[in-house]
Amino acid sequence: MAAKLRKGDKVIVLAGKDKGKEGTIASVDPKAGKAVVEGINIAIRHTRQTQTSQGGRLPKAQPIQLSNIALLDSNGKATRVGFREEDGKKVRFAKTTGETV
Repeated sequence: MAAKLRKGDKVIVLAGKDKGKEGTIASVDPKAGKAVVEGINIAIRHTRQTQTSQGGRLPKAQPIQLSNIALLDSNGKATRVGFREEDGKKVRFAKTTGETV
């Protein structure tokens, strides 16, 4: 099945500790059904110092379930994603506004 949410999409969090926050998808793991969203689900990772990088407590975005995020439409509201064919190509569209994504 085609991916409803892709890298670079602007999304809003629907559930969890970051509910209501917005961000951009950095990466998607379709097999696990998770995505990493910039600035969302931040955890502190303790890293050892190396020759190239300073060690310490570094914030890192953790994966979040795809079911807990929704695409933002042009009005800035959460929307579901549908598929339709335009000019022989399968395209995604926002269900609230009907615009192609």
